[in-house]
Amino acid sequence: MKTNLIKWSALMILICILSGCQNNTNGDNAVMHRLCERLFPQHSDHFIFQCIKDTTSTDWYSVESIDGKIQICGNNNNSLAVGLNHYLKYYCHTNVSWYADDEVKMPESLPEVKEKVTSHAKCSNRFFLNYCTFGYTLPYWKWEDWERLIDWMALNGITMPLAISGQESVWYKVWSKLGLTDEQIRSYFTGPAHLPWHRMSNVDYWQSPLPTSWLEGQEKLQKQILQREREFDMTPVLPAFSGHVPKELKELYPDAKIHQMSQWGGYDEQYRSHFIEPMDTLFTTIQQMYLKEQTAMYGTDHIYGIDPFNEVDSPNWNEKYLSDVSEKIYESIRQVDEEATWLQMTWMFYHSKEKWTQPRIRSFLEAVPKDKLILLDYYCDSTEIWRETEKYYGKPYMWCYLGNFGGNTMMVGNLDDVDFKINRLYTEGGDNVYGLGATLEGFDVNPLMYEFVFDKAWDCPVTTKEWIHNWALSRGGKESKHVVKAWELLHQKIYTKHATCGQAVLMNARPMLVGTDSWNTYPDIHYKNVELWEILEELLQAGELDNTGYRYDVVNVARQSLGNLFSDFREAFTAEYQKKNLTGMELWAARMDTLLLDMDRLLSTEENFCIGKWIQDAKDWGKDEAEKSYYEENARCILTVWGQKATQLNDYANRGWGGLTKDFYRMRWNKFTSSVTAAVKAGQQYDAKAFYDMITEAEYQWTLQSKDYPLVSGESPFVVAQELFNKYKHYFD
Repeated sequence: MKTNLIKWSALMILICILSGCQNNTNGDNAVMHRLCERLFPQHSDHFIFQCIKDTTSTDWYSVESIDGKIQICGNNNNSLAVGLNHYLKYYCHTNVSWYADDEVKMPESLPEVKEKVTSHAKCSNRFFLNYCTFGYTLPYWKWEDWERLIDWMALNGITMPLAISGQESVWYKVWSKLGLTDEQIRSYFTGPAHLPWHRMSNVDYWQSPLPTSWLEGQEKLQKQILQREREFDMTPVLPAFSGHVPKELKELYPDAKIHQMSQWGGYDEQYRSHFIEPMDTLFTTIQQMYLKEQTAMYGTDHIYGIDPFNEVDSPNWNEKYLSDVSEKIYESIRQVDEEATWLQMTWMFYHSKEKWTQPRIRSFLEAVPKDKLILLDYYCDSTEIWRETEKYYGKPYMWCYLGNFGGNTMMVGNLDDVDFKINRLYTEGGDNVYGLGATLEGFDVNPLMYEFVFDKAWDCPVTTKEWIHNWALSRGGKESKHVVKAWELLHQKIYTKHATCGQAVLMNARPMLVGTDSWNTYPDIHYKNVELWEILEELLQAGELDNTGYRYDVVNVARQSLGNLFSDFREAFTAEYQKKNLTGMELWAARMDTLLLDMDRLLSTEENFCIGKWIQDAKDWGKDEAEKSYYEENARCILTVWGQKATQLNDYANRGWGGLTKDFYRMRWNKFTSSVTAAVKAGQQYDAKAFYDMITEAEYQWTLQSKDYPLVSGESPFVVAQELFNKYKHYFD
């Protein structure tokens, strides 16, 4: 009798789900209606959201038309948001971007869902963001920017966002209680854009002291971020103590086992970080102090991001030592929070493969209870560590797509390969597959790749060809077949290779006669530039469409193709130099300069491709002129020289932005062509070493300048792109 009752109860739950959530007790979902009000207030009353708390562990949603309205059901607010996005994408052909100022283009009347759609999640955990994103994209964002990003995360089903803002306020309290002074603590921190690498134990003291106003502002912002993420039933990943300490702590606690970490990024020794061994009793004390302070300030969701030894060496590579480190780290968080789970990125296993041997990895992982350590397989678009470690030796892991380094604005990504790898993960990855994630270092150039990855978390069966077709419809394709054709070609010819470190068009690179100065600016492409130029022509044939996505795509494709063309111009200049043909050199130098100016004009037509907002957002955090100048220097620094003069990271965060192209990249190329031309006029060989020294100082001086850049030029992106297409098309004939 009891068995029959259980079966009957389960059947009734299933009937309720399949019949449109008729047992709903929350038909007026305030969270979801506020989401609609923010995105498309004119249609917000035409949606009904019903949240059904069922007994299954699988996320699900359904979408159907009832009495002239769109009814969306799901097991939580996150699933409801995914259901809403499914309707927006596949019925309205509308794309919601992650940028606050991008319009959400909706049809005048909402399309009917003729047949009910139901979808279930293939994985219940979806991770998003990267420590580096908080330096390359997010450092100066205000609440209105975060509000749209969180809406985007909800629509794309993110359940585990990295939430590391505002932690310096917590650390300030901890270090104060341990005896450090105000000046010592704020000097230990770095400038805002560099904080991710401070948090990852890579660099300290750079561009400090961090203003008190920053600590206060970020604390307020973090509370807003967490409240909204939790409203969407997300589980924010807050930080915990990984062992990174101020060097001054050694003076206060001389018996503590504190080590100076290995050199990182070309920084001088004074900026190197310090690490206290987790086996030291002071480590546990600091962990407890930090977690208690953080929980009091921000609450907890019992999952903590902890990443020791990221791009720095362990003080000891003995397997027993590594095992002790991870065991003690976990035990230190468990003592504060019995429900604690540790989330660890595994970038270090990829970055330092020669040191992180399989026995060392295994020792490090197996010291933590099986389900208490979740691993992010960080760069699966290139290398799947799960396939090299016996599926992480049984530990839960998440397949992650990285796709972008430093915010570089190169069109890259391999849709078909990602599709293949995720499908293989579901069949071969084992029972310990915990979910999917996206670990991009910066936003900008390839948003489709991230939306595709998160669509793969659900059982909506579409091929990559079908997915691209629908994406094209949302980018203006429902108004023009040319947009659909352009995206078909982008899929077939351009999006066929994964991202790598240090990608850039040559105009963003330090000038040289041949090649590039650094691995951070590698300009090679895997397709013929004429193919991309023909895709631009196809896009432009659509005319000036009133679609945010279309305008973005026109500028983006033109940016890449004109940037690729610059390599041909430099090659022609160098050929003339080798012949010592001064007339030819001056001709190609002028053409290079004109192309840089034209590129800047194009980029300045779109706010998201301009430096104006980046600089203004940074300065807005300043409470007075001195702080505004401090933030502007920090903002200029990370995009260009990154850190000290001539570090290993110069140009790592290069990007094709209006204002930056004209004032920084053009400045370098003008000085270069002038130097080479002057050498030929004087009958001398060009002195590359002298130019290097001169340009290094010029770059540094640029970071100290101050200028208010416009947010956008006001010119039509389509009109400018069409003019430039006509101007440069003869180079592709």
